Amino acid sequence: MTENDLIKKCKKGSREAFNILFSRYRSQVVNIAYGMLSDKEDAYDAAQEVFIRVYKSIESFKEQSSFATWLYRITANVCSDILRKRQKNSNVISINQALDEKKELDIRDDSPTPEESMELSERQKAVREAISSLKEEHRIIITLCDFEGLSYDEISEVLSIPAGTVKSRINRARNALKKKLMEKRELF
Repeated sequence: MTENDLIKKCKKGSREAFNILFSRYRSQVVNIAYGMLSDKEDAYDAAQEVFIRVYKSIESFKEQSSFATWLYRITANVCSDILRKRQKNSNVISINQALDEKKELDIRDDSPTPEESMELSERQKAVREAISSLKEEHRIIITLCDFEGLSYDEISEVLSIPAGTVKSRINRARNALKKKLMEKRELF
């Protein structure tokens, strides 16, 4: 069944069609949310909110852009809302967040030495921390371009900004990320 068929069925109220769309896009939405929020639990919560919004507003999808673009725009908006709420409550620390900061990442590593595994873990942690310290506009650009592989035109649609702005933001975001990572040069 094509995506357009699924969307038409969703608009008529088919839960089965919605479940298929959910299955197809769940991991991408979680990945984008994780890239923006840097917290697994928040990413899953954001994804849940995204799909609730999609379910409630699928009838308003005009099919002028691709479904994925519309979905990623909703994801970016939900994550931006969460980030704004975080800033308002920045003096409040979640128990889950405190536990996650002390918890090691479970990274599947086929190399035989524990040293290599630890080095990789520290590099990934440094990259994750560097990305999460970027401004919101840089974080979403890096996530959509470098982790999700969206084209400049797709990012332009998702963020409702011109393609030229996408290019310049990607350049600025990568430079900012590079600067942050250079502070931990010994890991790279």
